[in-house]
Amino acid sequence: MRVNADFSRPVVVTPDQYRWTASPQAGVERMMLDRLGGENARATSIVRYAAGSDFPRHAHPGGEEILVLSGTFSEGDNHCPTGGYLRNPPGSAHQPRSVEGAILFVKLRQMAPDENRRIRIDTQPWQQLRGRSVSPLFSGPSEQVVLQRLNPDDEPLAAHVDGAELLVLSGELRFDGRTCPRGSWIRLPAGRYPDLAAANRGATVYMKTGHLSPGMAA
Repeated sequence: MRVNADFSRPVVVTPDQYRWTASPQAGVERMMLDRLGGENARATSIVRYAAGSDFPRHAHPGGEEILVLSGTFSEGDNHCPTGGYLRNPPGSAHQPRSVEGAILFVKLRQMAPDENRRIRIDTQPWQQLRGRSVSPLFSGPSEQVVLQRLNPDDEPLAAHVDGAELLVLSGELRFDGRTCPRGSWIRLPAGRYPDLAAANRGATVYMKTGHLSPGMAA
């Protein structure tokens, strides 16, 4: 399966385009944002757990990254609330579930093979960086992940980037003549993006940079 598989072109998915599909496990649905492969794929998705749903224990050969958008996500006795951030490195395994239900932003098989740290952040520490509120989530040789709080007209990408990915967590962004409300996902190839900015209400965004190489599948 190939979903938004041309990494040389910008992609914008807004909530009105969400189309939920069933996963192999009852009570768990996915909105596929990008995907290269079948059930065991390099994939980026919004995943929706119904209350009381779970997955049997399984491994993640290429790692898994999760941002909890709503509800509580659990792995064994570890419970990650809304806003929580997790990284399960390549070769790890878990048995995920949600008692109350949850919506997650999930990235599969996109980590460096030598990444070996499990990361759990329940409450993001915010700091001021160059006049902007930023919450660093992860920094490695091949990617950087942060949350940003943007004032109206702030540009999340103020300089040339070698590719970027953003998820609008609150407020709105403007991009290429479009309004991108909460829940919008944007993937950008290398370039400069002065037309990407927070709209009148400002925005809070998840942003990942450094992870998209020019040679990715098209």
